[in-house]
Amino acid sequence: MDVKTHEKIDYRLCGKPVALEEKKSSVEFAATEDMVVDGPGLVHGGFVFGLADHAAMLAVNHPNVVLGSADVKFLKPVRVGEPLLAEAVVTESVKSRHMVDVTVACNHTPVFTGRFVCFVLEQHVLAD
Repeated sequence: MDVKTHEKIDYRLCGKPVALEEKKSSVEFAATEDMVVDGPGLVHGGFVFGLADHAAMLAVNHPNVVLGSADVKFLKPVRVGEPLLAEAVVTESVKSRHMVDVTVACNHTPVFTGRFVCFVLEQHVLAD
């Protein structure tokens, strides 16, 4: 896998890439106790979103890719320890704008879907 973006991301927080092709990625993840919000073991949705966002960035796979917006749906709750797999596909690219569809599943059952609008900038977003 030739990962060109988000090279310092913490896989424990945003998932580990398991497949990377042109305009496609798969990222796996298991939520830990640190991500739980209550006694029954509900995982905070921000971690699921972070996994999906990471998959979207990898599907574009450019050093200067950033997220512009996202339209997402949380379909089912995620419990601590459940295995998650995010699959992202670039469905449209026009100039620097890329539409990426992402599905996060737990044991083949979708728990999250989203359409991410990503932009590839001419230089890093933090460049002067």
